[in-house]
Amino acid sequence: MKLAIDLDAVVGDTRRLWEAWLDDAARRFRTIAPLEPASLPRDRGEAAEALDRWAAAGVGDWRGALERFAADHAPLYLRPDPQVNAALRALAARGATLIAFTDAPDTLARLAVAQLGAARALEALESASGALGRALERLGDGAVVVGSREELLRLPL
Repeated sequence: MKLAIDLDAVVGDTRRLWEAWLDDAARRFRTIAPLEPASLPRDRGEAAEALDRWAAAGVGDWRGALERFAADHAPLYLRPDPQVNAALRALAARGATLIAFTDAPDTLARLAVAQLGAARALEALESASGALGRALERLGDGAVVVGSREELLRLPL
């Protein structure tokens, strides 16, 4: 069995943590370069490209700032789901190939997978724009996209 697992819909939604960081960054860097989080694209891969342009105005390494913020705040926004983690472990133990995907930037995605306790069960993690396509390409023919917690829990373990 080859599964592409939507990180945000199945394992843990990283969007609230992302939005909290955007609000913090807009406040923290407002004197250097104004940032209006609501004006960013919903796709976080596309938003990252806009943030690269924003950071060029003097903000610098926004990904490092995101990583530090996420490391400090992840426990407030991301809680491991014991049923989901048990299902992921059982599937991996049966030989299933599990790749998670998300449009979140890589630093946020990796930190989230670790915080949520899913890192060991996953063979890989694809992040940013085009993550689902890359995950399906890696998995090859016969891959199944798991788009909800309920779908994962219905799979034969």
